[in-house]
Order: sequence, then structure tokens, then C-alpha cells
Amino acid sequence: MPKVRLGDHEYLLAENESILQGLTRHGVTIPSSCQKGICQTCLMRAIAGTPPAECQEGLSPTQKQQGYFLACSCKPKTDLTIALLDDSARNKMQARITDKTLLSPSIMRLRLQPEKSFDYRAGQFLNLHRPDGLIRSYSIASIPSEPFLELHIERLDNGKMSGWIHDEVTVNTEVEIDGAHGNCFYLEGNPEQPLLLIGTGSGLAPLWGILRDALAHNHQGDIHLFHGSHSRDKLYLGEALRQLARDYPQVHYTPCLSGSEQHGYAHGRANELALAQLGSLKGWRIFLCGHPEMVKNTQMEAFLAGASMQDIYADPFTISAS
Repeated sequence: MPKVRLGDHEYLLAENESILQGLTRHGVTIPSSCQKGICQTCLMRAIAGTPPAECQEGLSPTQKQQGYFLACSCKPKTDLTIALLDDSARNKMQARITDKTLLSPSIMRLRLQPEKSFDYRAGQFLNLHRPDGLIRSYSIASIPSEPFLELHIERLDNGKMSGWIHDEVTVNTEVEIDGAHGNCFYLEGNPEQPLLLIGTGSGLAPLWGILRDALAHNHQGDIHLFHGSHSRDKLYLGEALRQLARDYPQVHYTPCLSGSEQHGYAHGRANELALAQLGSLKGWRIFLCGHPEMVKNTQMEAFLAGASMQDIYADPFTISAS
């Protein structure tokens, strides 16, 4: 079995055990959250030895070259000497909450003022740290030209972080953030290419940023946004999106309800309605954000409808187990 050395101690991993699982079993606590290789909270660095390629998926080429890896998905075949990252390597910093506004009965808009420059692309995500060590990932809804970071936080049943934010956090509270992470964002170039944006619930957050970022970069191709939910309380920013559609003829907004309510909305699941309405997706660029099953299924369906996998960007919202 491979061994990992962290500091002055060595730890033997069990068969098919990740470094995160092995360290936890030995009583060593390291930062972690989603445990699915997405949030990058468990990012570490190999000082000696080579981490498997699969635990570097989603990292930048520079990070890969420097030996960074995700401990939750790292199951090494050979011994590794590893190190935790300091705050500067994680781009961890303080941020002050400057605004807290309900956008719907279940979705809170949080605006943050970071203590220093925070580089990101619209649609990426950041990790929010609670003082007791709880960490959750949230998509960034603002665009870089805005003087704040904006998050849309949905209240989850028994959600520790979302409940804290909805019920206890006040304006001027200081929190810690790190990031930005993720590859689901708009890239300049090919301004005539049609864009399809599909999101469910607070999956609108990254799409709200991506849509406005595309317009800020003078994207001229059609942009179709389908925002879906089972119930009306998770559809939000409707009037702002309708105004964008009035201001920009290339923007098309379709709010969708899959529950019993229908009046004023397209009836059905957002992904199913989009694929049925648009037909062939050859040549389209596609952004999918929200429920993991919707994202996974729609990736495959969009590919089968003609879209290139390289033009499909996905941000599945995983729910942390603890």
C-alpha cells in the first residue's frame, strides 16, 4: 500500500482509499467540502512523487506542473510527500458583507466586498468559510466590472451554511473566501456563435453573470436562457431578465415551471423545453448549471443534438453530506 508523508509523519493508505479518506481515518483534519473533486477545498501539493492525473482534473496547467492535486480524488499508486497550502496559495482573504436581500422566498442575494483584488471570471465559484470551519461553494453572479461579489444562496432543508446565512448573518459581517475556481465561464471570441444557457433554481446565479459578461463583450449571436424550477418561489430576477430581453434583441428568456402552476410560464423542465424548441445544437455554445442529474443528462442530450463536447460547459451543484 502507498504511504503519504505530511510534515514529520507518514500515513499508510488502505486499498482504493483517497488521501483525504486516509488522513481522516488517521485523525488528521484537512479542509474539505464537496468531496467530489469539484469545490477544490482539499487542494494540496505533492512535494515528492507524482499524483495521478485524475486528481488534477479541473486544475490549471500551471497548478498541475507545480504538483497541485485534489486530496478527495487522489488515490496514489506510489508514495507521495505532500503539503497543505497556505492562505496565499489558496487566494484566501477576508470579505465584508455589504448587502443581504431576498430575491425570492428561498434565495438570498449576498454582496461581498473583498479586502483586496479578487480575480475571477463571471460564472466561476468561490468557497465561503464560516468561522467554525464549515466551507461551502457558491457560484459568482456578479461580473468583474462590478464593485462587489454577488452570490445567490438558496436555503436548503437542514442546510448548515444556507441556514446561517439566511437567519444569522448581518450586513458588515466579515467572512473568509477563497477562489475563484471552475471552468464554466464565457470566453471572448466567436461573437456570432449562438449561446444556450440552462439553469435550475439558484443555478441562475452563474448564468446571470455569464449572460451579462457576454453582452459586456458585445456578443451578437442569439443567447437563449431557460430558467426552470418545480415551483415559482425558486424563479427569480424575472423582471430584470425580461428587461435585458427588451434591451438586447439577441437575448431570449424563457422561465419554466415543471409543477402544477403554469400561468405565465412555459410548462415543463427547462432542459427538455430548450432541447425541444431549439432542435439541432450544432455550432452552439452551451452552459448548464444547477441540479447534477439535469446537468449530466443534458450534457449527453446536447451532444447527441449536435453540440461539440468542447462547447459544453457545466457547473453541477453538489450538496455536501455534512
